[in-house]
Amino acid sequence: IRAARRGVKCRAMADGLGSRAMIHSPIWKQMKEAGVSVTVALPFNHLLRTILFSRIDLRNHRKITIIDGRITYCGSQNCADPEFRVKPKFAPWVDIMVRFEGPVVAQNQLLFASDWMLHNPETSSDLFKFSTEQHPAGFTAQVYGDGPTERIGSTPQLFSTLMSQAKRELTISTPYFVPDPTVLDAICAAAHRGVNVTMIFPQKNDSWIVAAVSHSFYRRLLDAGVNIYEFKDGLLHAKTLTIDGAVTLIGSTNMDLRSFDLNYENDILVRDDELTLAVRKRQDDYISRSDPVAIEDVEAWSPSLRIWNNIIA
Repeated sequence: IRAARRGVKCRAMADGLGSRAMIHSPIWKQMKEAGVSVTVALPFNHLLRTILFSRIDLRNHRKITIIDGRITYCGSQNCADPEFRVKPKFAPWVDIMVRFEGPVVAQNQLLFASDWMLHNPETSSDLFKFSTEQHPAGFTAQVYGDGPTERIGSTPQLFSTLMSQAKRELTISTPYFVPDPTVLDAICAAAHRGVNVTMIFPQKNDSWIVAAVSHSFYRRLLDAGVNIYEFKDGLLHAKTLTIDGAVTLIGSTNMDLRSFDLNYENDILVRDDELTLAVRKRQDDYISRSDPVAIEDVEAWSPSLRIWNNIIA
């Protein structure tokens, strides 16, 4: 609102389901009154038609910020306070964001523009003014945008391909772990060939369904030699993947079927030792605030709990 009042062209877009309370709140109205251009991604304007000819669970899960065509942020954080007050008992939500400059900003801006123009085809050309700044001392980075209108299976194939390149170390954090066979096999295969594979999940999950499904995979992961940690200081919402201290994938994609098949997501794939080291330090911080899960812990689960996890899965 302050930026719009000082003459900055501001655009804000929120998902019609995930941000339904925000869209109908006084803040949304105040933004419009201040001159912010707002739009609702995948709105419920024609609910019956959506139910008959599409799906209401196709959602925009992207988290994109573009500033002056020169700066972009990418990561897991929604526009919400740390307590995420709609689900306070899981607070704080622990996220990670990376600030980027350079040509990769234009890639993220094009991704935002594709979403914006879907609902605002009359958009002026100023949305397509990109910075031409080069960063010769930078690194290789690629925006990866996926969604239900893209090729089926492309995201799990990306994950499994990256995992297959790991030689020494593969470290992953994800709040929601409901992998398809391609990803699960890639994780286990990496561990079987001697890669130090570590997975970090939240100890308390805001989705009891996802928690049960995730737990159903613990035995197979541990048998393959995967290290499992459960973060205990809130809901670990960060989606990170690092390989051999050199490659990082960061963004909005969870390692679950919803992100793979139903959500519009955005990530950035980076090849850089320094950035990967910074993300690894953050992952190590998560691990230091987690409890390890051993095969003995899984074997101690009651028969009813095992049956429950498998039924939900």
